[in-house]
Amino acid sequence: MTPLNNLCNFRVKKQYYNPRCLIPAVSLLLLVVILTVSNTYFPFPTTKSRTLSYSSFSSSHGGQKAADEACNIFRGEWVPDPDAPYYTNDTCSVIHEHYDCMKYGKPDLGFVQWRWHPDSCDLPRLDPARFLSSMRGKTLAFIGDSLARNHMNSLICLLTRVAEPTTSWPSSEHTVYHYGGGYNFTVLSFWAPFLVRNELIDTDRPAHTGLWNLYLDEPDAVWASHVPAFDYAVVSASSWFYRPSMLYEAGRLVGCHHCLLPNVTDLTLRYALRMATRAALRAVVGGGGGVTAVLRTVSPSQYEGGEWNKDGNCVRTRPYRRGEKTLQGVELDFHTLQVEEFEAAKRAVTASGGSGGAVRMMLMDTTEAMIVRADAHPSRYRGWTRRKGWMKEYFTISNDCVHWCVPGAVDAWNDMLSHMLLTSQS
Repeated sequence: MTPLNNLCNFRVKKQYYNPRCLIPAVSLLLLVVILTVSNTYFPFPTTKSRTLSYSSFSSSHGGQKAADEACNIFRGEWVPDPDAPYYTNDTCSVIHEHYDCMKYGKPDLGFVQWRWHPDSCDLPRLDPARFLSSMRGKTLAFIGDSLARNHMNSLICLLTRVAEPTTSWPSSEHTVYHYGGGYNFTVLSFWAPFLVRNELIDTDRPAHTGLWNLYLDEPDAVWASHVPAFDYAVVSASSWFYRPSMLYEAGRLVGCHHCLLPNVTDLTLRYALRMATRAALRAVVGGGGGVTAVLRTVSPSQYEGGEWNKDGNCVRTRPYRRGEKTLQGVELDFHTLQVEEFEAAKRAVTASGGSGGAVRMMLMDTTEAMIVRADAHPSRYRGWTRRKGWMKEYFTISNDCVHWCVPGAVDAWNDMLSHMLLTSQS
């Protein structure tokens, strides 16, 4: 299908045009309260003495050269793509208001005209016809927080160039997108921000962000009960683990994160994410059937000039140069533990014979690509609908530098995912 070749020809809801086309852009100067509790980033004090060296995690999980020599599709750089975007919010109706930067007036749309290019091989854009054909009769699940939903929204939009799904909602935490017309392909979206069973036990204390019980060895039933139906499962979570929490294992309190309670050991958010990731991977690979488990690494936040809940913002109009921005502090720790848990789970699958060789595991290391894309966040250019009873009225944020505009840089995640899944079939 012919791509949308020129930003000047964008037709978007609530007509919005690129200033480069000499048509005045409408800047919506709305102090929008953004980031519902479903997607708010809560950074508590972190260490910042280490930075990420991606050479430490180079792997061949992601792609192949033409001659079948292994290639790491996760190391590379962003290059101009004048043909982008390949959809808009006018051609794709499923874009969530949190990510619809076009509709809400982001003033410079140049951020959409870049694509990710690996160092030593090519990463083609997702081909929707080929992808749907290859996924015929399959089920793909996205499990995690609002960034998992962000990823899923991008995929559905990319596929609308060929087919529109029918949508159903078995529950408020479970959405089904089904492609008929001979494809019989199903995309499942599960809202599971902690991956494991959780309970909100206090909407305020100890830091006006709520206090949660996390059962670190109990995968969230909202998705875990469906594992036998999965052919592919993309697992990702990190942003909710900044919230204060009480940590349970085997039904027993073992510690907490930032609970500020006497006689309770602070095991930190790192421990919580590690154990939840471990439980989720075990549930996916142990659920029976020929599942392919994909673990996506941490997506970095990009607040500059202040903190997330004060004056921090993301106003860049171009990507950083390669190496200009590095992963630090708790996000570096998250990335490290995710890689460690992936490798441990992969070894366990290999040692057990991989359920007869049917189980596959893939690491989707998107972190290097996204650390330089501070230009591709919504900032204040997004919608927001408050969930009643989940936040105090004073708990507001003006700028979203956590999620990704759709269309935009997040589309590269699906270029990667398509390449990984289709290559694994060959």
